[in-house]
Amino acid sequence: FGRRELELVAALCERHGALCISDEVYEWLVYDGRQHLRIASLPGMWERTVTVGSSGKTFSVTGWKVGWALGPDRLLQHLRTVHQNSVYHCATAAQEAVAQGFQRELELYGKAESYFVQLPRELQQKRDWLVQSLAAVGMKPIVPEGTYFLVADISQFKSDIPEDPSSDEPYDSRFAKWMVKNKGLAAIPLSAFFCDAHKGSYSHFLRFCFAKEEATLKAANDILQAWKQEKSSP
Repeated sequence: FGRRELELVAALCERHGALCISDEVYEWLVYDGRQHLRIASLPGMWERTVTVGSSGKTFSVTGWKVGWALGPDRLLQHLRTVHQNSVYHCATAAQEAVAQGFQRELELYGKAESYFVQLPRELQQKRDWLVQSLAAVGMKPIVPEGTYFLVADISQFKSDIPEDPSSDEPYDSRFAKWMVKNKGLAAIPLSAFFCDAHKGSYSHFLRFCFAKEEATLKAANDILQAWKQEKSSP
């Protein structure tokens, strides 16, 4: 979110006396020269905000399951109570490894060899490559300003894979299955993230991940380019 969007959320929180749980796990993965802004840094928001972070997204170690929460002690003491009675603690070795990672990044902060500098630069190139590949076949990518996921509109494919009025399965789910079977390309139907009442409004989008090896992205591009030629053939 940009500053104006965050200020709107902050104003609503203050007006209604609401707490803010801010998921900022992708704080280091922002592109095109943008800077991440913490909502807790806005006036009046520290005392009402819990900021959530993740080593999985920060250091690309999603299997470690180490995260953290930042905020005033009056809020965090309740989180600690719930956490202690849910999972008790995270693996000690993983916590130590994450701490070492942060120590290294503090020493390299802002420098070219910093992982926090290198990773977004690498992923931005992969994002741009995938955007071009998807657009070539007729999808409409929504270019993300952060994270390593990309959503694309597949509405233009209804003439190729028409809707099925007799099926309760969302269109994007059927399309994703068709694409895996017929093109060997996998994506997540966006409707999977919505309840039944709202699936229909988001059933024409697929989510792709571009945090992949270059060989994987090249293979996907080859599939999409062949698909493009197939669609343009008489």
